[in-house]
Amino acid sequence: MTARPAVLGPVVDDETRCIHYGTPLDVVAIRFACCDAYYPCHLCHAETADHAAQQWPLESRGERALLCGVCDHELTIAEYLVADACPRCGAAFNPGCRLHTHLYFEV
Repeated sequence: MTARPAVLGPVVDDETRCIHYGTPLDVVAIRFACCDAYYPCHLCHAETADHAAQQWPLESRGERALLCGVCDHELTIAEYLVADACPRCGAAFNPGCRLHTHLYFEV
């Protein structure tokens, strides 16, 4: 079994919730294209990284860039963009995150 990737920023629990988003559905961390590091959200990256965030380009949809904080499954961008829940454990994802898609991925 591989170890969970480190999740940077102000993480508040073992399911990758942060100080900005802490509902039961906020269990996804994003690997940022600019630094290849996982953060719980765009605000965590903005507050703790020493650089501006960059979006994943359209041709990167096959990259494993989302981490389910419940079971540690890494989803591809393409999988995540159509998922309402983790395909491995069934943990529901926050539907409001779709409002932030453009912050992480070219659309």
